[in-house]
Amino acid sequence: MTPGLLDGKRIGLLTASASRLGGGVFEAVVNHAAMLREHGATVFVFALEDEHSAADAGRFDGCQLHHAPVVGPGFFGYAPALGRLLDRARLDLLHLNGIWMYPSQAGSAWAARSGKPYVISPHGMLDPWITGRGRWKKALARLGYERRSWHRAGALHALTGREAADIARESGRTDSLVIANAGPPASMASPEPRAPKIGYIGRIHPKKNIHALIDAWSMLDSEGALPIGAELRIAGWGDAADVAALETRLAAAPANVSFLGPQYGEDKARLLTQSRFITLPSHSEGLPVAILEAWAAGTPVLMSEECNLPIGFESGAAIDTGFTPESIAGAIRSALALDHAEWQDMARSAIALAAGPFSAETIARTWAEAYLGLIQAGDRT
Repeated sequence: MTPGLLDGKRIGLLTASASRLGGGVFEAVVNHAAMLREHGATVFVFALEDEHSAADAGRFDGCQLHHAPVVGPGFFGYAPALGRLLDRARLDLLHLNGIWMYPSQAGSAWAARSGKPYVISPHGMLDPWITGRGRWKKALARLGYERRSWHRAGALHALTGREAADIARESGRTDSLVIANAGPPASMASPEPRAPKIGYIGRIHPKKNIHALIDAWSMLDSEGALPIGAELRIAGWGDAADVAALETRLAAAPANVSFLGPQYGEDKARLLTQSRFITLPSHSEGLPVAILEAWAAGTPVLMSEECNLPIGFESGAAIDTGFTPESIAGAIRSALALDHAEWQDMARSAIALAAGPFSAETIARTWAEAYLGLIQAGDRT
């Protein structure tokens, strides 16, 4: 990206949670804010206040971070102060990350008042697996504010071509910007031998298909098909009920399966770099940041097609898990049977993806040009 392309521009990033509770969307917003800031923009981040807001505020160093207190049910996130915070920032453009909650209403209302460009990234939240859950709440959201929000947006953003089709089906708009998430900087270290450890890192949620992963591992363990020292390590966070269900399932799992809880900072980096593979046999994703983080660490992945990263299969940086315990077990068996030279080839392919199409420089240039085009078009009207 050309340095200074966004000099003097005031860009707002609006999201439901600017903390670890936001999962992959939070990580995507952190990376996006850093890209914009490094290239001249003054970045404002607006979010609903939650129990981790203060602890995670440091992830947005250099940005102007604003949290709005929530009034009423948490699932909606009504925050009456949000509109005032947006107005006071005198933004040139506002970018909403995530939908189905009050920030959609606040962002749409801001666009109507200001006449400034408004961008929406659903982050996979229009995937049929997601829209099929909580149908009545989403029906009310569509009628109450989402359709109006989608209509007012100067641009809708899709992480993949597949998500662009989901957006078109829901909104009727076929003009989505298709731009991938950026990953962290790629490791330049030569891939070294690693123990047969497979890691999962992400939200503890039914869509992630973790129970099928555990069942697959248990099958292999009972067959004696796992190499000596093999471990499955699960790291993540989630609603109390989902975490409890996972712990119940783990009680019957082999001893070489462990739940590490949330992992951040150095602990997270250690999990990524010590795992021979990271796995995500998910039922539904936008474009998972965990996969990009794994590739940047030189770690190949075992993932489902729903991760929307076919380039990983094409380049040799990933193996398809499917969704069933049997297909996941087959992927694990194949992965752990690779010799070191074969694994190194996969690791080098992973690093090449992180340093190429998913590099911050590549993605930042695309976003800067898109933002600038929207701002300039608004100035002409």
